[in-house]
Amino acid sequence: MTKVTFAYGRYTYIHDNHDGPFEAVDAHHIVVQRSSTGRFLAYIASILLLANAFNILTYKENLHAVFLWSTLLGLLFAKSSHWKRVVKESVVVMPTFGVQLETHYGSGRIIHRFVPLGKILKPLLNECVTPVTCYWSLALIIRGESELMLVFQELRPPVKMLVPIWKALCAATDSKESSDTDIEGDDR
Repeated sequence: MTKVTFAYGRYTYIHDNHDGPFEAVDAHHIVVQRSSTGRFLAYIASILLLANAFNILTYKENLHAVFLWSTLLGLLFAKSSHWKRVVKESVVVMPTFGVQLETHYGSGRIIHRFVPLGKILKPLLNECVTPVTCYWSLALIIRGESELMLVFQELRPPVKMLVPIWKALCAATDSKESSDTDIEGDDR
């Protein structure tokens, strides 16, 4: 098994190229590094909510229900901030079958999407511009669909990590890699 790994910002790119009978399977993973800031803010919000409930409880008469509900809401808020967090998104390229897209959540839930190779017309690297930011995305043109299918539904990895995945998708779909600009030299 050949493994290539590099980190950029808060993302880590892992490329698994399997040897042996599954040689054709080419897996690309984008892993999100844990942010202690988000966890810290969730716990601070929970503590503030508990402090507010305690304050109400000490100054008012028999408000045990308010304390209980505030405690429960604080715990639910802290848990929900970890529950929906995306841990990893993967692209598994199987040149004879298709492409499997996976999204792994912090709760352990995994969403799988499979796209047959015959339905993929071409993989695209798009530069997305919003009023606030500019980022790159990887998308697939699917036969019979009116909209592009985003490869990474939740994450916005840098273009340095998208280019090897785009090249693998181009090789699997026999699309010519064409670009008007030098994407690999772009540091966005």
